[in-house]
Amino acid sequence: MKRAGLLLSATLFFLAVVVSVQAEFGSNWTAQFWDNTSFSGDPDETRSNLGGINYNWPGKPNVGGSDVLDKSDNFSVRFTSSQSFNAATYTFQIAVDDNVRVYIDGEQVFEDFSGGPVKTLSFTRSMSAGSHSLRVDFVEVSEAAVIQFQWFTQGTAPTSIYTAVPSATPVPPLTASVSASVRGLAVRTGPYLGATLVTVALPAESYPVMARSTSEPGVTWYQINVNGQIGWSSGRYLVFNTDPGGLGLGGSVFDTLGSPAETGVIAAPRAVMNMRAQPSTRTAVVGTIPWGAEVPLYNRTVQGGQNRWFQVRYQGQLGWIFAPYVSVHGAINAVPIR
Repeated sequence: MKRAGLLLSATLFFLAVVVSVQAEFGSNWTAQFWDNTSFSGDPDETRSNLGGINYNWPGKPNVGGSDVLDKSDNFSVRFTSSQSFNAATYTFQIAVDDNVRVYIDGEQVFEDFSGGPVKTLSFTRSMSAGSHSLRVDFVEVSEAAVIQFQWFTQGTAPTSIYTAVPSATPVPPLTASVSASVRGLAVRTGPYLGATLVTVALPAESYPVMARSTSEPGVTWYQINVNGQIGWSSGRYLVFNTDPGGLGLGGSVFDTLGSPAETGVIAAPRAVMNMRAQPSTRTAVVGTIPWGAEVPLYNRTVQGGQNRWFQVRYQGQLGWIFAPYVSVHGAINAVPIR
């Protein structure tokens, strides 16, 4: 009987310690994720029943082993929960990279928007006995994302069972190399199969990556720097040193051609031709030009020294047609190469 009593007492003591430890980070947190830094619009993802706020994301935010957003920078997370407190003064401790705000019972009680690298911050607040609502707004801008939030009664040290947040390691600049499955990779003026060839990227070299584009359906193109020459290459044949998912979207010269200047040059298709939104058969058909029609020619792309695609207008619609099946009337050199 005494032995059973001792075991029961030990068990209750162990549970009391566990409850005390868990209370420092709280429980039943809900996290809402936005793919912007201003919490604008509806959240893109929500995760519930989280055990505490203790995250270090060197790349995309990940909860429970799965990515939450398809980007590693420029996102925000709002953590909310209700937690029980004793009547006491508490120290709230935060580790963060980049920015954080804290609300208790709807009142903003703390803010630090000075950015990274990771830093440890704290504030104190007298809490009445009972349940209080907590909200932690976290904003990630660049490099590693770190957020840890805990509390303990003033004058005591935290006894967290969570591992400490390590110092954030800067993410290396994004680079890419060409897959060994090809001898060289075309670098073009825009993210389209028919864009003008700028240069060729070779395997066994690393190239800085500057932006990405999803303008051509089914393929993600990346803007790279090849020995000072900047252009776009298909992501199908690039190998990256780190996840490129957080890379920003970029534009090209083809986004600026909505009001082209007249050249006085005429294009005459020698067949019925589909007119595409951009110089690629992967982009949408925006019209059809009949055989024998004559249309104004505004811009062109060149590959291998030959005209590849022509930008024309037919019945008020701008688009691109495949150059090898088109006759040209006028000075072709007056037509800009894009």
